[in-house]
Amino acid sequence: MTARVLAAIRSTPWAILPEYLEAIEAIAMRALDHPSVLKVAADGHQERIAASLAVMGERAAGTRTSTIRSGVGCIPIFGPIFPRSNLLTLSGATTLDIAAADLRALQASRDVRRILLVVDSPGGVVDGVQQFARMVAQSEKPVYAHVEGTGASAAYWIASAAREISIDPTARVGSIGVVQSTSIQEAPDVNGRRHLDIVSSNAPNKRPDPATEEGRASLREMIDAIEEIFIADVARGRGVTEATVKRDFGAGGTKTGKQAKAAGMVDRVEADGLEGAIRRLSTSALPAASRRTAAARQLEVARLRVHSN
Repeated sequence: MTARVLAAIRSTPWAILPEYLEAIEAIAMRALDHPSVLKVAADGHQERIAASLAVMGERAAGTRTSTIRSGVGCIPIFGPIFPRSNLLTLSGATTLDIAAADLRALQASRDVRRILLVVDSPGGVVDGVQQFARMVAQSEKPVYAHVEGTGASAAYWIASAAREISIDPTARVGSIGVVQSTSIQEAPDVNGRRHLDIVSSNAPNKRPDPATEEGRASLREMIDAIEEIFIADVARGRGVTEATVKRDFGAGGTKTGKQAKAAGMVDRVEADGLEGAIRRLSTSALPAASRRTAAARQLEVARLRVHSN
């Protein structure tokens, strides 16, 4: 079972901070005393999540994990992100199928005026992220995002689809990129047998060999294609060019607070953290049209002018 789970992890493209992927692999191998697991456990995320839940309000009707406070529906995007529940989501992870169901419930609730993604996540599996981000972007009710601690990789992909991103002064966002873990057999395994894959003659890319440059190039071509989609979605959500994302949004690294604001990765640094974000959204007037809506309207006006001339 452990070997199958590890193989599944290593055959999956991830948009996640490297140290978390290493920890996930160690957990899959039941190496709970591995340095990467201990490092992640000590990074303070559990305490931050507990503090966030304390200010997010009461459980919203019809949802599994979301809350409501003063007309603001809060969806937690905490921990590693997965498309659906599995053995690795038993504690402190986000599953997009549940998040999507909660988003629909909050959209239908008469008590919810605005929706806030509360983000503290290193990212996760790529599958399902673009679809959930599209739901966020197309929501009839305005969706905002607030980052506490970390909003990296897949988590930032999702947050970038929101109407506005706020961030704690010491939080970090970015890590835009895609990775796929692998391993190379250097010696016979503990049973004295070396694992071998024999692939049919006309399907060399079915099992690329990461020990060769050709194999690495084949894998890189696939994850580069996913990265292109990632970057395009972030650029669209933030209202900038793809070149700007590649140049200014960390190049795979992360930026904190004021750095992220200066680069255009977030819209505001929230001095009062999540408490301030909820308070602001609950008391401010309903916003004007989003960047995407405004741009669409401008294009429609231009089109009508052309046809009327």
